[in-house]
Amino acid sequence: MGDYKPPFTVTDKMISYISSISEKIGRITVTNSLVSKPHLRKNNRIQSIHSSLKIEANSLSLGQVRDIIDGKAVLGEQKEIQEVKNAYTAYERFSEIDPYNIKSLKQFHGIMTKYVVEESGDFRCGEEGVFNGGQCIFMAPPAQFVPQLMEELFDWMKKEKDNLHPLILGCVFHYEFVFIHPFSDGNGRMARLWHTAILSKWKSVFEYIPIESQIEKFQNEYYDAISRCHVEGESTIFIEFMLFQIDRILEDIANRIDEESGVFTEYIKKLLSVMEYGVPYTSVALMEKVGLKSREGFRKNYLRPAIESNLIRMTIPDKPNSRNQRYVKV
Repeated sequence: MGDYKPPFTVTDKMISYISSISEKIGRITVTNSLVSKPHLRKNNRIQSIHSSLKIEANSLSLGQVRDIIDGKAVLGEQKEIQEVKNAYTAYERFSEIDPYNIKSLKQFHGIMTKYVVEESGDFRCGEEGVFNGGQCIFMAPPAQFVPQLMEELFDWMKKEKDNLHPLILGCVFHYEFVFIHPFSDGNGRMARLWHTAILSKWKSVFEYIPIESQIEKFQNEYYDAISRCHVEGESTIFIEFMLFQIDRILEDIANRIDEESGVFTEYIKKLLSVMEYGVPYTSVALMEKVGLKSREGFRKNYLRPAIESNLIRMTIPDKPNSRNQRYVKV
């Protein structure tokens, strides 16, 4: 059991991604931006929860997820609403995770699947397959082997955590976990949560990096990378895929922070500061938030420059003067 090693190859491409990711982490942490911007941390966490659940076919919108987290009443399936509550509780207790402890894994699976999964917090007893929509990607190992496979995986992680770069170790765990498919439900959510937990032990800023949202954007490619690894019998392709996606989401966040930190006018920065990501606002509501009464001054100095800088988008771009027009921070 102690000699188990997941099959993968460290490539030049991985080394290049690690260098790029480290540079972007430096850009983000040097400004202390996520610490000083609680609205950005909260928005990223909501994105993480919404995207991770959406990958698993939860139909609630980003706005509905936000409302549930804010304690507002939402119309929807009770199971889906409970999944949001569970995920939020799990992410709020994120600092309690020990990513190298199986008991911690089972505890957080119990939190993530409370009231919605019968075998909540326990490894599966039945056979399971991994599906992308209605297509079965592969059949998971028999349930009787799950405890041993998980012990081997965690033993390997504990042995390698000081030798293998956390960016690679997290990706290897993610793939191996999906392959083993240890739970009857919630495996995808747990794989992504645990991947983030491993990375956050390396750099704490990862707790608020919505890697899940990047995976959700490229969900088909995500499943394709997993499938190709199953065929090849090693996780190299998946590691490269995930490092690329992590690099991309960090680039987006670093650019967004740079933009908010001084590239734009004080008018734009004030407007952005009163808006939450993904929430649609009327022009009247935004004028009230920035304390402005002149509609023309608002459009000239605040709204139009923000739209032209691609910081705000119109919900009805082909009808800019529509009475139903809303503006969303992107």
